[in-house]
Amino acid sequence: MLTHALIGDEGRTIDLGWQDGSRSRFHAMWLRDNALDDKTRSAGNGQRLITILDIPANTRIGAASIKGGALEVSFVPEQKTVSFPAAWLSANAYDRDAGRQPGWTGEATVRWTKASMQNSVPRAGYVAASRDRAVLGQWLSAVKTYGFAMMEDLPTESGALCKVSDLFGYIRETNYGRWFEVRAEVNPNNLAYTNLGLQAHTDNPYRDPVPTLQILSCIENTVEGGESSVVDGFAVAAALQAENPEGFRLLSSCPARFEYAGSSGVRLQAKRPMIELGPDGELICIRFNNRSLAPTVDVPFSDMEAYYAAYRRFAELIEDTSFEVTFKLEAGQAFIVDNTRVMHARKAFSGTGKRWLQGCYADKDGLLSTLAAIEHGFKEVAE
Repeated sequence: MLTHALIGDEGRTIDLGWQDGSRSRFHAMWLRDNALDDKTRSAGNGQRLITILDIPANTRIGAASIKGGALEVSFVPEQKTVSFPAAWLSANAYDRDAGRQPGWTGEATVRWTKASMQNSVPRAGYVAASRDRAVLGQWLSAVKTYGFAMMEDLPTESGALCKVSDLFGYIRETNYGRWFEVRAEVNPNNLAYTNLGLQAHTDNPYRDPVPTLQILSCIENTVEGGESSVVDGFAVAAALQAENPEGFRLLSSCPARFEYAGSSGVRLQAKRPMIELGPDGELICIRFNNRSLAPTVDVPFSDMEAYYAAYRRFAELIEDTSFEVTFKLEAGQAFIVDNTRVMHARKAFSGTGKRWLQGCYADKDGLLSTLAAIEHGFKEVAE
């Protein structure tokens, strides 16, 4: 609840007090640009109806008061009065301590290790998720929070993994097709199609943009071995940063290069750091794939030795079983990973029996949109 509103800096700013004793400051120009009235934003979709050039450069707050728990502001020289709900102001406050260290993640992201995740893998049944929005919402929320979840009770038929992506979004088709087979082949164009073990990795770092979700679905699995495993790259990055801050800085500031040319007519290349930070230092992406790593040429000569030492240590931590959650997919089971965060791996398997998995890519925008719509719908019902 708001307790006071004090105009400052000749109307350029406003200082708000809250019942818990905290304070938030806002700039007049920011408030005007984010006004919620129907002349500024479309009532139908919330998009702006004005540009920054439609707002007078000398915009100031002429008057302010608290009415009905909301902040009412009058802007000059427009002589425009707008109301801002207290909850909206609290949710969008930007007056906070800027002293966060590079590599931070938001409260919605929970990092995990084997100890915290092995016996609590988030799961949902496909039938229940397809019929009950609450079940689907819980499953999508788990993917958002942990970057990983499993789904069970899928049909054991080719293409069934598409039913998972249809729950929240759309398949991202690539040169591998709408989906791709993951089973032993003769003369494969990708090592994923052999019975060899695969180091934990993220997929397709040679794409720009990289696919942000991957789904792997099991149709048949009667081989010895072939267990799947997942590793939280954000947790590993935090461990590297704790023991080797300079190595973390090198892997997050120097770009690596990735490339793929395993199919006729396809040559993919991308240049991004193995550990990617946003402009404000937020940890936003892990790219790790030894199979497609091209020669690193964007690291200064004086830093290359330390860069490779950090790369090696990052790989050692990724291989540390304390970070690894392991499971064996059975027919009708699938798992999804946030491909910008969670690495997946596979143990080697024998030539007897059959192991038939299918994989596809999708993107987080659809998943997050569906989750937000579900949560918004529940909120509307509760209100």
